[in-house]
Formats: sequence, C-alpha cells, structure tokens
Amino acid sequence: MIKRLAFLAPILVLGILAIWFTLGLQRDPSRIPSVLINQPVPEFSLAALKGFDRGFSNKDLMGKVSLVNIFGSWCYACLAEHPFLMQLTKNKVLPVYGIDWREQDRTSGPRWLKRQGNPYLLVGDDPKSRGAIAFGVSGAPESFIVDKAGIIRYKHIGVINQANWKATLLPIVQKLRQQ
Repeated sequence: MIKRLAFLAPILVLGILAIWFTLGLQRDPSRIPSVLINQPVPEFSLAALKGFDRGFSNKDLMGKVSLVNIFGSWCYACLAEHPFLMQLTKNKVLPVYGIDWREQDRTSGPRWLKRQGNPYLLVGDDPKSRGAIAFGVSGAPESFIVDKAGIIRYKHIGVINQANWKATLLPIVQKLRQQ
C-alpha cells in the first residue's frame, strides 16, 4: 500500500499542476486587473522628448477625459496601434497623451514620432520608467482612460484598434463625458 502511494503521489501532483496550468492558459492576459482603477493618477513629471518644448505630468490630465498611451519605438505592437491613435487625434475624439518608455537612445522616440506622426498632445520621456511605474505598466502598449478629475477609470493592455475601441473604450469615454 505504501509503495502504491509513493508511486501515485507524483502522478497526482502532476495531474493537479496540469489542470492548474490549463485553466491559467484560458485566462485573457489583457484582463489583468489594476489596483489603480478608480484611483487618482499618481504624481509624476516627465521631461520633454528631445526636440519637444514640453514634457508631461499628472497635472496635465485634469479637467478633461483623456487617454494616456505608453509606447516605445522598439515596440512592434505600438507600431500596429499607432495609425489608430493618429485617427483619434485627427478626428479630435479625445486628448491623447504619450509616455515614451524605456528608449535605449534618447533620440529614438522623437525620430519614430517624426516618421510615424505624432498623435500626442504632450509626450513625456520615460527612460527610467518613472511614469510607467506610476501607472503600474507591465508592457507596451498599455493605455489608460482618465476622467476629468484625474482618476484612472480603465486600463487597456495591448493594441487599441477599431473593434476594441468601439466595443469597450468608446462607451467608457462617452459615459465619463456625461458625468
């Protein structure tokens, strides 16, 4: 009996681990909860990108519903998302702010924005992740909807596109504007 238990115990443990990992793989990684939802944007102040006049801070988010987008010139998903952000800005849907995160070279972000276009009202340079840490960012792109009082209302992980904008983000923006 003891020999059987010694033989079955590792199989049982492996079975439990397999079930646990299988359930974990079914979770949507873009639904990672943020402790900052319904909290004020933490204080931060980022310098201007090289060649830009002004940086970006939490104080810039007061008085209007806005979108804060964390991006980097090194981020392929950010490149995929960028045309949609340009469209939001062109159509004056809402103010879009940017945090240029973890650039190896301080000229990479400005060159990338010059080449791709700049959808951001203000952009902060964040080589040491101060702004990203304030927002609790785990990767790029990540975006946050901030209300008129400077409260974070929604965190979107991954690329914003027409489908998820229409289904999720736009209704939140519209609701916040009515408040």
